[in-house]
Amino acid sequence: MAHRAGRYGDLDYPTLTKYGFFLGLGMFLVGVVGELLLAGIVLSDVPGWVHTLFFDMEALGVVVAFLSVVVFGIVLPLTE
Repeated sequence: MAHRAGRYGDLDYPTLTKYGFFLGLGMFLVGVVGELLLAGIVLSDVPGWVHTLFFDMEALGVVVAFLSVVVFGIVLPLTE
């Protein structure tokens, strides 16, 4: 029997969900550790764009983790 590709091709939803979640978690952790250690303790005199970069990594990490679970774990499998 031939393998039938789904509506969106041959996507492995559980793998995409896990990788997307861990990518978002990694971004969040790098932002938190960077903000606390690098910008807060080690180098107390950093430019403002460094604080902005770490904050953006934290915020985008949460968004990427949440959306990857919702999109690849819930929405796309239900629309197959």
